[in-house]
Amino acid sequence: MLDRRQLLSTGAAAAALSSASLARAAAPSPESARLTALLDAFFQEDLERQPETATQLALDKGRNAGLKFKLEDVSTAGMAAESAANRGQMRRLKAIDRKKLTGMDAVNYDTVLYVGETTQPILDLDIGGRDGFSPSCYVLSPITGAYQRMPDFLDDNHTIETATDAEAYLARLDGFATALDANTDRFRHDVGKGVLPPDFLLDITIAQVGALRTTGDKSDLVKSLDRRARAKGLGESYGAMAAAVYDAKVGPALDRQIAALKQARPGAVHDAGIWRFKEGPAFYAANLKYTTTTGMTPAEVHQLGLDQAKEYGARLDVLLSKQGLTQGTVGERIKALYKDPSYYFPNTDPGRAQLLAYLSERLSAVKARLPRMFNRIPNQAIEARRVPPAIEAGSPLAYSEGAPMDRSRPGVIFFNLADTHEWPKWNLPSTLYHEGLPGHQLQGGLAQESAGIPILRKNMYFSAYGEGWALYAEQLAQELGMYEDDPLGEIGWRKAQIFRAGRCVVDTGMHAMRWSREQAIEYMMGLDGDAEGSTTREVQRYCAIPAQACSYKIGHTFWLQQRERAKAALGPRFDIKAFHDAGLLSGAMPLDVMAVAIGGYIAGAKA
Repeated sequence: MLDRRQLLSTGAAAAALSSASLARAAAPSPESARLTALLDAFFQEDLERQPETATQLALDKGRNAGLKFKLEDVSTAGMAAESAANRGQMRRLKAIDRKKLTGMDAVNYDTVLYVGETTQPILDLDIGGRDGFSPSCYVLSPITGAYQRMPDFLDDNHTIETATDAEAYLARLDGFATALDANTDRFRHDVGKGVLPPDFLLDITIAQVGALRTTGDKSDLVKSLDRRARAKGLGESYGAMAAAVYDAKVGPALDRQIAALKQARPGAVHDAGIWRFKEGPAFYAANLKYTTTTGMTPAEVHQLGLDQAKEYGARLDVLLSKQGLTQGTVGERIKALYKDPSYYFPNTDPGRAQLLAYLSERLSAVKARLPRMFNRIPNQAIEARRVPPAIEAGSPLAYSEGAPMDRSRPGVIFFNLADTHEWPKWNLPSTLYHEGLPGHQLQGGLAQESAGIPILRKNMYFSAYGEGWALYAEQLAQELGMYEDDPLGEIGWRKAQIFRAGRCVVDTGMHAMRWSREQAIEYMMGLDGDAEGSTTREVQRYCAIPAQACSYKIGHTFWLQQRERAKAALGPRFDIKAFHDAGLLSGAMPLDVMAVAIGGYIAGAKA
């Protein structure tokens, strides 16, 4: 794996990995055919263990139709099965002769092997659970747990077209109660090992779980099925059946979860970092490797953040001075921008609608310019939406949800609009470009549409690669001229860069250097001038999913390094569109495997 010296070098070490050109495709060999068949088998096995993924990708039909009735087993037994399956897949993968693989086959093999080998140490620790960002050491937190993800999943992803779909919804509603109890059991298991979220995370979690506890006739889980079943002419009975399932099973399971959380609350401490429990340092090291796909130590990541924060601070100083903001630190001057009421949409529902309409306009504008830098644009609709109010308190400021493979639903960019005064107009575009185009929605969409990689690889995600691309995409928006008539928007972009550098500092600070939550909040607010509310939510996110926040800046640095490597090697033959094809059409991958793909592009362009 890459260490800090390699990451910050000119890329000579990575260039040595590129001897096998990916540009010249060879006829499939027997070993290549074995690998393709095996990876397709892995994908199907993964779908069967994680049925929600089948629904998110619109693959819960045909041979997989039964998966629409199921949810992932998140119990202790289910996690043990996941661990055993991962070990088994790695044994089968290693039975293939890696030396006989070249080109994209080698990239596919190395990528899948990396996932298995970096996932296993986390599974072996036997704490925490899954979430939408990365492994978490807390099965229940403001952003982890079935309570947090299932209501939105059932409403947005579980389609209702037929009576069978409605019956599948009822089965999943019943399964939601089972998942809640499994999470509660796992929470108690972790508490027994001393793994308990800090007091401020527990308080938010208790409030959010409590917000779901109502009666069946008032539950959004029930209303979603009732509304959509009626709209499809399926009658009025499904709402009543869903209410009965809620009252008999979901409600009591929520009660049991709330009781377990409250019972554990007196034992919670205020310390933010996971250094404080036995498995904490091991989990942090394993997840830092998993999310950054490097061998960087916490101290190296911390220093990278400090160095880049200083660099971006100097650039912001120049931009702010041009706007007449010359007094105080960079953070103080950005904070002054937040105080100008003219930059805000009203903190009302009509104001939120205006904000989302503005984002839609900017999304259309940047999409029109993408052909200047990309040969292909994914064939999918994209929408900006509000984070569901019920989970705003614990949600990130923004996040992206990709479209399914059949494009039956749009890709969605969620903005946390609990308070629109956390979103000055100049701070919106860079986030839109990061989460939407040319960021996550473009990268994920192109991977899904790539004809050159197996379906397993089309839907993989690596935080350093994906978040690094999204930061790089913010820069591409600037290079496409999206800030030519928007100097404050450029300040917002640069502020986003210093914010991501700060993440490296505070995440390692809290989890490896024993910083307090308050120290982390103070540092971030001083660095980028953000509002206290949004900064607090962000810092608490890093507490809930340790290490993942470090992946952004590390990945961005690597994308820039690879672009400069290609430009230096090719000179006038460098083609930005071909570079992007090489990095994106090969699918998501660890950073050192990405270096192989870029090496293939360089070799092919020289040939």
